[in-house]
Amino acid sequence: MKLMIISDIHGIKTNLGKIKEKFQELNCDKLVVLGDLYYIGPRNKMIEGYNINEVESFLESMKKDLICMRGNCDSDVDITISNFPIINDLSLIMMEEHDIYITHGHIYNESNWKKENSILIYGHLHIPFIKKIETNYYINPGSISLPREGYRPSYLILEEKKATIYDIDDNIIQKEELK
Repeated sequence: MKLMIISDIHGIKTNLGKIKEKFQELNCDKLVVLGDLYYIGPRNKMIEGYNINEVESFLESMKKDLICMRGNCDSDVDITISNFPIINDLSLIMMEEHDIYITHGHIYNESNWKKENSILIYGHLHIPFIKKIETNYYINPGSISLPREGYRPSYLILEEKKATIYDIDDNIIQKEELK
C-alpha cells in the first residue's frame, strides 16, 4: 500500500492541484489528511489562496481515496458541511509490515505516546521530520500550506518499509527505511 499524507491545509488551495497530480502520478492508494482543513487559525494572517470552497471541492473530489482526521482548528460545522467522514483523535491503518497510527498531533505526539514498537504520524507542528526514538517512529509531513521554520510546503509518501518527505517541488526533505 502507498499512502500520500498531508496536513494543515488551513483553507489554502494553492498546492492542492499539485497534490492531486502527484497522487495520481505516484499511483497512491489513499490520501491521508491529518486535519486543520478549512480555518486559517487565529495566529495566521489571511493569505493569497485562501478559499475554503475550493479546499472542500478538492477533498470531495478525493473522497473515495480519502482518510481524514480532525484537527484542533476543525469545528463541528466543518464536519457537518463536509461530505466525507472526518475521524476524531486517533486512527489505525494496518499495513503488511507495520501498524500506522494517525492523528492531528495536538493530543497524541512524541511527548504523549505510550505504545511501543509503533509508528505515529501527526501534523499540527507544520514542521516536517522523521524521528526514531527508542522503539517508535514519529513522522510529521509538515504543512502543505503554512510551513514553519523556513521549510517549504511538504507532503509524505509512506510505503510498506519507507517514508519519504518531499517539498512541493519534489525535493526530498528526509527519507527513512522503516524497520
